[in-house]
Amino acid sequence: MAQDAARPATGLIIGKFMPPHRGHQVLVDFARQYVDRLTVLVCSLDSYPISGALSFAWMREAFPDVDVRHVTEDLPQEPSEHPDFWAIWRAVIRREMPGATDYVFASEDYGWKLADVLGARYIPVDHDRQWVPISATQIRRDPLAHWDYLLPGVRSYYLRRVCVFGPESTGKSTLARDLAQYYRTVHVSEYARGLLDHKAGRCDPEDIPLIAKGQMAAEDALVRQANRVLFCDTDLLTTTIWSEVLFGYCLDWIREEAERRQYDLYLLTDIDVPWVDDAQRYLPHRRQEFMDRCRQALDRRGRPYVLLSGNWARRLQRACRAVDELLSG
Repeated sequence: MAQDAARPATGLIIGKFMPPHRGHQVLVDFARQYVDRLTVLVCSLDSYPISGALSFAWMREAFPDVDVRHVTEDLPQEPSEHPDFWAIWRAVIRREMPGATDYVFASEDYGWKLADVLGARYIPVDHDRQWVPISATQIRRDPLAHWDYLLPGVRSYYLRRVCVFGPESTGKSTLARDLAQYYRTVHVSEYARGLLDHKAGRCDPEDIPLIAKGQMAAEDALVRQANRVLFCDTDLLTTTIWSEVLFGYCLDWIREEAERRQYDLYLLTDIDVPWVDDAQRYLPHRRQEFMDRCRQALDRRGRPYVLLSGNWARRLQRACRAVDELLSG
């Protein structure tokens, strides 16, 4: 193949990207340094363990200056699956990339044949995985062990979420902060506190939607800052309980969002510790009732939790054991 020096050089990468990782980052970065115009085809089947639409969205986010396209046809994956394997793929590629393809970039041996079929030149990139020693298969087997190889946009997919849950004055905020420090990650603090401080802690019905939206926004904002696990000091399920206790009802959209948001583990903090009063604590005489509501809310939904009782040191120790089990599972 002889490239016309008068027109921009074009390049092609095809892959499944399940999920995109630093090896793919190097491949794409290499290729876009090599050519003027780069097309990346994200090819997926409905049977794949990761949605093709998700892989496509990840690649578009990671490489906004590259022509990323999604191929969704049920195409043969190996030459042995169809006698016209290469002709089928050539037609699909020509449809997505109608002009000439000057270079094919890959880290697999299929690149030689694909380039030949397209009338292009093959440029191998790190076939022996010395630059980035990882594969998507390895990541899928144990994503937390290979966390540093994941692209930032992918990490929230594999992130473990732990909610510290329970009645007031049971050490939730301190526990969430200490766990985040121990696991070298971040935690989502209770949004209601900052919202109600200027009102001397008073909560009115119109505050509940603001608390719910703020808690959601805080969690979503911190997801990409987290390292393997995100600790959340309360959740929207807690907001529904407080709304019912204080005002006798809860808005439907908050209930729906509380059902939709899922956590891998709840740490339920018991009331067998002294009550510490402050401006935002309301119900010292109803601690057992609130504890029962919290436990029942988790039980009814079948959400995984461990009960933390005893002194602060014992609670932290038990919590760490539970989180260790979650991260190694």
